[in-house]
Amino acid sequence: MSPGIQSPRPVDFTIVTPSLNYGRFLGDCLASVAAQEGVTVEHLVHDGGSTDDSAAVAARHPHARWVQAQDNGMSQAINRGFDAAQGEWVMWLNADDRLKPGALAAMLEHLRASTMDIVYGDFDFTDEAGTHLRTVRLPGWSPFVHVHHHCYIGSTAAFYRRSSVIAAGYRLREDFRYVMDGEYYARLHAAGLSFGHVPVTVADFRLHGGNASMRHLGKSRDLEVILRAERQHVESRAIRRAYGITLFDDPYLNGLADGVLWIAARGWKMAMRTLGK
Repeated sequence: MSPGIQSPRPVDFTIVTPSLNYGRFLGDCLASVAAQEGVTVEHLVHDGGSTDDSAAVAARHPHARWVQAQDNGMSQAINRGFDAAQGEWVMWLNADDRLKPGALAAMLEHLRASTMDIVYGDFDFTDEAGTHLRTVRLPGWSPFVHVHHHCYIGSTAAFYRRSSVIAAGYRLREDFRYVMDGEYYARLHAAGLSFGHVPVTVADFRLHGGNASMRHLGKSRDLEVILRAERQHVESRAIRRAYGITLFDDPYLNGLADGVLWIAARGWKMAMRTLGK
């Protein structure tokens, strides 16, 4: 490189957005990224073959790189974005979610001072129309709570250091369709990577009937509903067996133990909040 030529500034963030027929929400998502100031961002939108107006919505936001190709689910779409990511920090922002104004600049201040591999902030729940419901303030990282209570890190508010996470080859399991983030974080922890929390409200997580991770069985007698809900529960059980405490060979006894561990992990999470950890 010639002495008078400066190397280009590294991209601060890569944001990966998986999308499939979410045109009604996609505009909010893309606009929230385009409005971020004081940072450099590449926004990769990987669409699995939408038949609604998603392509037209994306065309109105030229900052985003739109890629449409068939995939085997959301995890593969996200992994394709991870493969192409050039930012120093990488996150995925679902097409039905949106960043808070100024969130990336606020996060970058913390990220530049951090030695952690995964850094996560807080988030808000909104209703389908985008109206605020409540703010979720998260405690620090606890693998016990994460595995035995629930995945409490909002994927829409988590950032991965590209050099140690993405460039090192860590990807989502594509056979997970509901709790892929929970398995990912458990696996990253098991590999020795570090987690840190910062008190920045990063994004809005929109609650609506189509949320993959918010489907609950309830008392339904509809077999299709039951099968979809049980798939999510099976993924969570697999995470507990692979990364958590397993006391018995018998799966039914382990189910009873899981209930006790769930209560203990929930209590520890409440204690962490109370103690400000």
